[in-house]
This record gives sequence, C-alpha cells and structure tokens, in this order.
Amino acid sequence: MSRPPARRGRTHPSPPADDTATSLSERVVAWQRTQGRHGLPWQREHDPYRVWLSEIMLQQTQVSTVLSYYARFLERFPDVATLARAPLDDVLAAWAGLGYYSRARNLHRCAQAVMAEHGGRFPASAEQLATLPGIGRSTAAAIAAFCFGERAAILDGNVKRVLTRVLGFGADLAIARHERDLWARACELLPPASADMPAYTQGLMDLGATVCLARKPNCLLCPLQGDCVAQREDRPEAYPLKTRKLKRTSREHWWLWLEHAGAVWLQRRPATGVWAGLWSLPLLDDEAALDAVMQRWPVPVEPQPVIEHALTHFDWTLHPWRAVLESPEGVEAALGPGRWVALDALDAVGLPAPLKKLLAR
Repeated sequence: MSRPPARRGRTHPSPPADDTATSLSERVVAWQRTQGRHGLPWQREHDPYRVWLSEIMLQQTQVSTVLSYYARFLERFPDVATLARAPLDDVLAAWAGLGYYSRARNLHRCAQAVMAEHGGRFPASAEQLATLPGIGRSTAAAIAAFCFGERAAILDGNVKRVLTRVLGFGADLAIARHERDLWARACELLPPASADMPAYTQGLMDLGATVCLARKPNCLLCPLQGDCVAQREDRPEAYPLKTRKLKRTSREHWWLWLEHAGAVWLQRRPATGVWAGLWSLPLLDDEAALDAVMQRWPVPVEPQPVIEHALTHFDWTLHPWRAVLESPEGVEAALGPGRWVALDALDAVGLPAPLKKLLAR
C-alpha cells in the first residue's frame, strides 16, 4: 500500500484532546521511571540550591562535562550562603573551563539575591524563581517541578525538539508569538498530578538528550512514537523550525605572554563582552603592536602554537608570543593595569579555557 504524502503546510496542529495529553504525559512518566536517567548526582535530592546549580551548568554544556565541575563546585560552595559570600574571582576560578561565563556571574548575583531578598531560601514557585538573576522561565519551571512539584512547563532546546516533533509544530520559533504558542502547548501537556511532575520533567529532558536527538533520533526507543507527527511524516529534521540564525564572524588577536620570576602578567577583561571579568594575557590587535611593546625590553620573544578558538558568534584566532623579563619595571606603563600571578597559583584566578591550557603546557 502506498504511503500518503506528508502534510507540509501545517504550522499549528489542533490542540490535543485532554485524554491524548494525559496519555502522552503518562507515557513520558512511565518511560522515565523505567528507562530514563537516574544516576545523576543532582537527582538524588530535592535541594533547590543543587538543582539550580545543575540546571545552570547544563545550559549549553554536556552532562559528561558538568559532572566533574558540579562536584568540585559544591566542595568549594556547599550552599547558597557560602556562594553569596564568596568573591566573584573565586566563583569565576571554580567555573573556569565551563564557558559561557555570564552564567557564573549570574550565579553569584542570584545567590546574593536569594540571601538578601528571600532570607537564604529559594522561592517555591516558578513565577518567583524567574525574577532572580540568570533564571529564565524554563529553568525556573525545572526547579519548581523538581523541588516543589509545581505544574510548570519547561522548554529548553532539547524539549523544544521533542515537543515540536511530536506535535508537528512547524511554526517558526524565531517569531515570538510562535514561541508563545509552543509554551501554551507545553502547558496543555502537563500531567494532572503534581506528584508526577519530577518524573515528567526529567523524562522530557532525558528523551531530548538520549533518544530524540537532533541527528539520527532513535525513534524505535521513544514512548511517544505512535503519536509523533515527525515520525509519521518521516522528516524529524524539519523540527523545530527556526529561520533566524546567527551570522558567524572571525577575529584575530595577538596574546602577549610575559613572565618574570615564575609569574605571568595578567589583565582583567572588561565587565561586558567575551570572557567578561576573567583574567587574560594582554590582547593586541596585530603583530606590529606586539613589536612596538616589546621594543621596551631587550629579550627574545618566542611564538607559541596558534590557537583556534570557536565561540558562539565567531571564530577567534589567537597568536601567543612568550617573553621572559629580567625586570618587571615598565609593564603596567606599557600595557595598562594588571597583576603578576605565580604560575603555580593560576588555579586561584578565573582564566578562559584556552589560556588555562596554554599556560599549563
């Protein structure tokens, strides 16, 4: 029997009947309890501080990477009060290597807000949680669902992929009203019982991370395959649709690595922009600027291997050049404010990942 042609013009499928939504949520809950992930350290308790920390770390970062950082971060900052009291430099140093450093700055600000505005206790509702620095609607809902059983929908990148495929939601999510529509659909699908919210929320996350993959989804393992429009149409790659894409650019800079008496000269990055608030080698625009600075000191300058670093919006080519100075005099006058940091004390300051690797060689 020939297969009917896929319906490609649909953008807003009709809302599911209540019994369909309930069936869908029940299947997600049942699947999570038997097939989902259960060994992640933040799943073992319902402490809002630990759930919040894991949710922030997992934004745009793989679970395998987060696991070691999560454990080390908790050793250094075991509770929200400790984190709020800590200097930002300590927080950035503990975060170094995870990337997207605005998350660490917002983490610190959020901890301080929880202490100052909520007496050291995280609010129990998604609506209140979303007013805190760095906590968006989806993260707030995840914390509220896991810790307080609130019926609140999440919609991170993985969950958007799951729901748009199951629902056949082909509207362009680059348009704000379409994203609002998807939020509304996500709310319609919530399980009726708040006791099921942790398993349902985790189940959607697990499906997106392990089954409903961006490329080559494992549809045969999915508990929702019978209702999945994308599976029926045989075009999972069509969902989600988001036409507005970031245009990548490229940049090139020269890194000046100055050493003296076992220490390296570092400068703090501006409060906004790339690597905001971290410590870096001085960045120069070109090799001519490097030559002009180094004329002050009669020492050899040695090129190091070029670093190609990819960030969200651009590709960055960094040319490190290393020189060992006999005297530290004149460095600040030539390069601007900074400080000497002992090479064996670099773990105490927040360094961008490529610089940490470079100085560790």
